[in-house]
Amino acid sequence: MTDQPTSRIPGDETPPTGSSGDAGSTAFGSMDLDEQEELGGYRDQIDRSVVLSEWLKSFAMWALRMLIIAVFLYVGWFLLKQIGTGVMPMVFAIIVCTVLAPPTTWMRRRGFPSALAALISMAGFFGFFGTLISFISPDIARQSQILYLQSLEGVQRLQLWAQGPPLNLNGEDLSQFFNDAAKWVQEQAGTIAGGILTGVGTATSLIFTLFVVIVLTFFFLKDGHRFLPWARTIAGRRIGWHLTESLTRAWTTLSGFIRAQAIVSFVDAVFIGLGLVIVGVPMALALAVITFLAGFIPLIGAVVAGALAVLVALVSLGVTQALIVLGLVIAVQQLEGNILSPWLQSKAMNLHPVIVLVSVTIGGGLFGLVGSFLAVPVAAMIAVAFRYLQDMTSLRSGEKLAADITWATPEGELNGRLSEEEGRLLRQRWRDSVVYVDEPREKAPAADDPATDLGEEPAPTTSTSGAGFGRLRLSNRRIERLFGRFGRR
Repeated sequence: MTDQPTSRIPGDETPPTGSSGDAGSTAFGSMDLDEQEELGGYRDQIDRSVVLSEWLKSFAMWALRMLIIAVFLYVGWFLLKQIGTGVMPMVFAIIVCTVLAPPTTWMRRRGFPSALAALISMAGFFGFFGTLISFISPDIARQSQILYLQSLEGVQRLQLWAQGPPLNLNGEDLSQFFNDAAKWVQEQAGTIAGGILTGVGTATSLIFTLFVVIVLTFFFLKDGHRFLPWARTIAGRRIGWHLTESLTRAWTTLSGFIRAQAIVSFVDAVFIGLGLVIVGVPMALALAVITFLAGFIPLIGAVVAGALAVLVALVSLGVTQALIVLGLVIAVQQLEGNILSPWLQSKAMNLHPVIVLVSVTIGGGLFGLVGSFLAVPVAAMIAVAFRYLQDMTSLRSGEKLAADITWATPEGELNGRLSEEEGRLLRQRWRDSVVYVDEPREKAPAADDPATDLGEEPAPTTSTSGAGFGRLRLSNRRIERLFGRFGRR
């Protein structure tokens, strides 16, 4: 009887012993990889331990990097706490320089010596604030005693109101409450005296800090324009260009923030001060100055200054005038918060209000009033550094060209062009190790392919049909270099 050919189920064949596992050495013969995969005889896979190992390696590297960053931040925070006393005058001097640098630069360009230009700017700035303080101090001293007596009268009115409807509290209980409060104050006399002595020491420290700020401001204004050339000389050309561009951006952002806050605070102080004068609130000028200074603490300072104005109106004039002042403060804050401040701040910082609020909260919790004042400038500096890193990354990845970025300095533009060229070389090296293919799998080489005879890896066939980015597929040479021996089952 004639032997009939036995039907074979595709995929049952096993490669002969000693085969290399290539497609041509299996029972599928000349089938390409797509046909083999459809018949169930080919599966493009590697051992899952290789994937897990790579994941663990990647996780370990990221964990190590995060640990190094955490240690660096902790050491920086520790050093900042140790040298904070010396850093704060420098920070305040830089902030003052953002206001005085434009007139100083203007005078220096017109032939004034640097020292003389700095002295004239500082004399005008500190002279203005000194005159303002000397002008409002007598009014504060005169009105403080009147406000004290009016506050006692207000407490008595509060007692009478609490005894009537709807509360109907017992007068003896209220008297006992206020007597206990007075007794507690007397018992704390020693603590209060110690606080006064501490206050004297704080005032002495404040005077010394003010002196240091004045001296630093003078030298920053006099020699600040020489800092960036000196930094380029010390750090080298490329690093110096990076420093020039990033520090110029930071300075522009910081000075824009200070000027914008000064305009917003001045508008608030003028309108609220005029309203207080019209209503007849005592210490209207002093409250206007407090409103101006508090305006440099975004979101929170204006609320505190407005609450103080309402409280003074309540104690000195009564509930009706206090409600009028409250309406005035709310109206001015709405004008400033919805129209003026967003327009100015969007040009200066481009920070989301949530970031501003969180920064002020964290800064105030860590460093008190000074931290609240410096929180937003610090957040703005961090944002500037982050955006600069984004620009450099976009140049290297090819997402942007140097012409697409607005540069603050010629050094930054030149550095951007060099980074763009470096990005081209980097992307070319990366393309040498990877191959892009669309969804159809790359075909196996035919038996008569000349590239196979020469032992070369054939060029991948890329489908031009269909849109999309395609699949990223590492070349076999790259996989062998990463994982070792690579085989197919």
